[in-house]
Amino acid sequence: MIDIIIALFLLLGGFFALIAAIGVLRLPDVLTRMHASTKAGVLGSSLILIGGAIYLAEVEVTARVVATILFLMLTAPIGAHMIGRASVGDLKKKHDKPVNTP
Repeated sequence: MIDIIIALFLLLGGFFALIAAIGVLRLPDVLTRMHASTKAGVLGSSLILIGGAIYLAEVEVTARVVATILFLMLTAPIGAHMIGRASVGDLKKKHDKPVNTP
């Protein structure tokens, strides 16, 4: 029974990581790519880590998995926000260029 739960976590984590990768490749602009990579990527990584923690069933590993998941949840949105701000700033610079008129 525990093997089924572990397999479920690993398969779901792999599925969400695949969805994140496909989203980064297929979505049209930086902001939607950023959304796909952070949300699905963190969820996929977290599920895979939880599956590994259940499989190993050690307190030290579980503590590290919890710390890693918290770190991912705290840093991924901040990184995505910074990428989004840089992207919007770059788009503004491209659109604010003066047009050469004779």
